[in-house]
Amino acid sequence: MNNTSESKGTFKSYNICLKDSVKSFTKGLFYMLFDEAYANENRSSVKKKFLKIAGKLKHNDGELLWNQFEKQFSKVRAQLDLDAEAIENNDPATKSLEEVYLAYPGFHAIAIYRLSHELYKLNAFVVSRMMSEYVHGLTGIDIHPGATIGDSFFIDHGTGIVIGETSIIKNDVKIYQGVTLGGIQVKKSLSSTKRHPTIEDNVTIYANATILGGNIIIGKNSTIGANVWITQYVPENSLVTYKSEIKISTRS
Repeated sequence: MNNTSESKGTFKSYNICLKDSVKSFTKGLFYMLFDEAYANENRSSVKKKFLKIAGKLKHNDGELLWNQFEKQFSKVRAQLDLDAEAIENNDPATKSLEEVYLAYPGFHAIAIYRLSHELYKLNAFVVSRMMSEYVHGLTGIDIHPGATIGDSFFIDHGTGIVIGETSIIKNDVKIYQGVTLGGIQVKKSLSSTKRHPTIEDNVTIYANATILGGNIIIGKNSTIGANVWITQYVPENSLVTYKSEIKISTRS
């Protein structure tokens, strides 16, 4: 391959520096949602950052996009308050709601998911995905902004969780670290189809469980044990476990 000066102009240029812009915007948006004083002082600068990003990504009307997005902030905040309460109510290690808002990576990941999901619904696919990748890097939790997640969502610990684009998670669901809601096949031809599972109300999925397939439903009130691999329908009120034999012997 020729050196850089000789090959200049050969490759298409991308706005890679937007990664820093989206990081700054996402942080400001998160702070603004929960801190009234910060919002009062920084709303215009957060909006300005968004308009700059939208312009770089060639959205035709960034002002309209922002206005549509901003209308969803109250709804998102109400959803996140329910999520925070679910974490406080279910995690015995939680000492207060304040701890959830300030220190829980699972809550942080859910918050950025809910914000990015609203942009995804407005067809702002690239910036929504960049937001999700920013918080993925911080928390180790990978939630695609296209996923649909209901009220009172609880993530405990969270590292290694993967939730695919067409996943549907209903209300009062609890998910632990290492869980994957994925596709059973990886083919570009399936991009417009439902590839990821549906999780009904009041399901608990324990650590490192893997659930694959767009036609897979985990019925309500079910418990999915740790380390299971599921590619079939699970009826409601089920308990699914993986049995392994562990032998413990003492040395003489």
